Amino acid sequence: MVPFSFAGYALAALPQGALFWPARRALLVADLHLEKASWFARFGQMLPPYDSLATLTGLDTLTRATGAEEIWCLGDNFHDSGGAERLPPAAQTLLGRLAARTHFHWITGNHDPALTDGHGGTVLAEAVVDGLVLRHEADPAERRPELSGHFHPRLRVSRRGRAIARRCFVATERKLILPAFGALTGGLDAAHPAIARAVGAPAEALVALDDRILRFPLAA
Repeated sequence: MVPFSFAGYALAALPQGALFWPARRALLVADLHLEKASWFARFGQMLPPYDSLATLTGLDTLTRATGAEEIWCLGDNFHDSGGAERLPPAAQTLLGRLAARTHFHWITGNHDPALTDGHGGTVLAEAVVDGLVLRHEADPAERRPELSGHFHPRLRVSRRGRAIARRCFVATERKLILPAFGALTGGLDAAHPAIARAVGAPAEALVALDDRILRFPLAA
């Protein structure tokens, strides 16, 4: 967990693609895409049905490691609006325990706009917390400091003739996009024009390691 400053807020980035907000003891993640495997299975593409439990286990581990008292999930929490009903019993139990010992918040996204069952958490379209805007997709017109997800940013670099891809945050002076936290999620190149349009320029990709943050300028 590496401390850094964003728009005057003291935050910490974790290699798993989460943020910790020490002042609120809050853990923030984006794009869990729970029950993605079972959604694909409905259309004949059979994937191992363990993605939700793996994702929630990772979230539980970080919650315990950071001592988080709040959890904020920034949209696309479930892969579709029916995903909450398909959660297997073990995942339901783990999610219930998380919601019981924290203040758990679901912000809806484009994959789960009709989410109503928070499994013990509170469901919101977006939120403003201590002046920091939390929403699923970055709003180019937003002038307040903003945290979002949606794009699943990944940094792709070539080293010694080999391509390497790592999940990353994308940051500007007022916008910070979180990578996807889900166990079964892909990624969009951090330099993709869609991300540039969402955040503006200049922007940089932040790759969180255990002991430092690597910063890579992104072309406009």
